[in-house]
Amino acid sequence: MFANRLHANQTRKGTSTPYIAHLLAVTALVIENGGKEDEAIAALLHDAVEDQGGQETRDEIRRRFGDKVVSIIDGCTDTDEDPKPPWRKRKEEYIARLRKELSESVRLVSLADKVHNARTIIADHFQIGDAVWARFKGGKEGTLWYYRSLVDVFRSFGSNALLEEFRKLVSKMERL
Repeated sequence: MFANRLHANQTRKGTSTPYIAHLLAVTALVIENGGKEDEAIAALLHDAVEDQGGQETRDEIRRRFGDKVVSIIDGCTDTDEDPKPPWRKRKEEYIARLRKELSESVRLVSLADKVHNARTIIADHFQIGDAVWARFKGGKEGTLWYYRSLVDVFRSFGSNALLEEFRKLVSKMERL
């Protein structure tokens, strides 16, 4: 599988969990929430451009899966620069872009990604406590700011079950 090959040497932050587990979970959330084939493919590859090769990877995805998949992935990518710009700047720019995002496909894949990330933070906090926040460049405060901002952005487009789950997860993260 293409995604597995791209992310073969990558694990989830601070764990030994193969990164493909996250990609499969995000893809399942997309499908379970009405996503179609292009959205599912984009979910499986949503971090490929950002983490695994930039433009060269984007070109390969376009060749294999088409412009629509690349468009969704680009909408979910906060940067393809190497080295990456500072964390806060990247997140602020991503939030600003997402506020203007017209594509329901991008919003679905991005929201599914954030839901899975929030689930994982909560589960990992149960295992290792506040040490979980050290995994993130924004630390606890920055990560919570980012997730609260994302709730506000996604809510501005309306509500659905996945967004309601995300809102509850972020509220739970704030209480950790």
